[in-house]
Amino acid sequence: MVKIRLKRMGMKKNPFYRVVVADERAPRDGRFIDEIGYYDPMKKPSLIKIDKEKALDWMQKGAQPTESARSLLKRSGVLEK
Repeated sequence: MVKIRLKRMGMKKNPFYRVVVADERAPRDGRFIDEIGYYDPMKKPSLIKIDKEKALDWMQKGAQPTESARSLLKRSGVLEK
């Protein structure tokens, strides 16, 4: 199954995350299929940038977002109710 999830980047105690599409069997920071955005929680306010078209395209193809990725997609306006 394909998941939309976060890939941790950055230095120790200074996290930076990329929002990626990856196979659920791949390691957290390992191989991924596509990069659709990023999230920087250290900036005030936190910075979220996600390519809406790519995210919706992958979700239509069957990719399931994880809980943390789902909350970022909601905050960025991709998952509007």
